[in-house]
Amino acid sequence: MAVNLSATLAANEDIERRRRAGQHVVNLAFGEAGLPVHPALREKLVAASGRNGYGPVAGAAELRDAAAGYWTRRRLITEPAQVVCGPGSKSLLYGLLLAIGGDVVLTKPSWVSYAAQADLVGSSPILVPPPPGEGGTPDPELVAEAVLAARALGRTVKSVLVTLPDNPTGLLAPERTLRRLVEVARELDLYIISDEIYRDLLHDPGLSYTSPADLAPERALLTTGLSKSLALGGWRIGVARLPDGADDLRRRLLAVASEIWSAPAAPVQEAAAYAFTDPPELTERIAMSRRLHGTLANAVRDRFLAIGASVPAPHGGFYLYPDLGHLGLGGAAEVTRLLLERHGIGVLPGHAFGDDPAAARVRVAVSLLYGDTNEERTAALNSTDPLSLPWVKASLDHVALGLAELAVSFPEPSHALAI
Repeated sequence: MAVNLSATLAANEDIERRRRAGQHVVNLAFGEAGLPVHPALREKLVAASGRNGYGPVAGAAELRDAAAGYWTRRRLITEPAQVVCGPGSKSLLYGLLLAIGGDVVLTKPSWVSYAAQADLVGSSPILVPPPPGEGGTPDPELVAEAVLAARALGRTVKSVLVTLPDNPTGLLAPERTLRRLVEVARELDLYIISDEIYRDLLHDPGLSYTSPADLAPERALLTTGLSKSLALGGWRIGVARLPDGADDLRRRLLAVASEIWSAPAAPVQEAAAYAFTDPPELTERIAMSRRLHGTLANAVRDRFLAIGASVPAPHGGFYLYPDLGHLGLGGAAEVTRLLLERHGIGVLPGHAFGDDPAAARVRVAVSLLYGDTNEERTAALNSTDPLSLPWVKASLDHVALGLAELAVSFPEPSHALAI
């Protein structure tokens, strides 16, 4: 099976090559949290650095206890036996798809790795758009139609995957949509896999949040991690919450884990166990991060709105999903090429997320605008007015100028850059 490098990683590497060659490129393509590690987490990691044993496949007892407490404090009563840990929620999602088997329903568009992972495990993803104006959750009525049609052709469909809030759109599906999806999942006997890696990064902490596990605890599987909320992407740690009593599924997931990653890194597990207890200093850091992500996301959205783009207001994370179709410059690949090659702005084309290639929609990530050094990123995190910081303002001005120039461009023959 031919497997390509992830579109997000490929775009990031291409942008870095251009920067090393002396080009000025503002990187809005890579979804890294863009913030320093909290000192307390570094201390925990250093203190645990002598732990070099493999440990249990499901994860250390301390981490499973902490993760169970994390979900319980969010109204999802959880026992440690329901928790399985892995080297990132991305690995756990792959393991769950493999353990569940069958085909999976995905939102169109959805994060680049979902469809790729489905292909890797031999599943044929079924792409279903969200309800109009929503993101992260496929339209329940269309899910029912698609699943029944697939089963009529002899396909085995076992799960539907949602993202709350969403990558690439930054939107949070409302409770009414999730309630109807739960009804469909029960009618058709589907697992609901819910990727909740951005749950703690809602821009408005008062926004109502509904997890599928709130509504269907018997069939909802949740994944999360620390790569987004605490900017620990490079540490590679994640946790999954399985339904109570899903013993057979747990055994299959642990069998997959035992043959792929054996056990998460022991020192990182110890630091993660501390993080998942929600200590005050980390709760404060997440709140500051949430505020910064929201401020920059809305500032970049304003730049796109200024040239007439359609851009839904994001609810969480650090993503936007502008539609530039009104400019008449072609599909997403051509718009992405023009932004990068002519205007020094790196974004990802919507078709990388399963969207229609003819649509001029792109995924924008704002989290690398905070600075190039830890000192700059810390200053942005602590600032009451991060938009006024010179390096942030310079990047925003670059984006505004590039978009203004793009808006007066004329279509030319396509030489789309493959990323």
